[in-house]
Amino acid sequence: MAIKNEKQYKVACDRIEELLKVVNNDTPTDDKYYIELDMISDLVADYEETYYPVKPIEPAELIKYAIAERNMTQKQLAEELNISTSRVSDYITGRSTPTLKIAGKICRILEISPDLMLGIQ
Repeated sequence: MAIKNEKQYKVACDRIEELLKVVNNDTPTDDKYYIELDMISDLVADYEETYYPVKPIEPAELIKYAIAERNMTQKQLAEELNISTSRVSDYITGRSTPTLKIAGKICRILEISPDLMLGIQ
């Protein structure tokens, strides 16, 4: 069984919303509503993978976002990486991509998953 069109997708999403009102972390896994939620969620996830794929975030956007989230400046990151501020600016604007060594340091400093930095989903 699969969701075949947007109308079915919308109905499935609406049903998930209804089920979330009665299913919670304490609901037994053999409960009929839990099972229904699990099944419909899988169908929706499959449909979304096909019709609404999530593109990997570019390293530049990831670094920019992580810096902002930590209220850090480009200068502070540059100092921690022991590189120039202009090089950090190049990474954030996408003019340049960090080497694997620098990318690893960025991941540690900004607490970014290396998988995200490498574009692995």
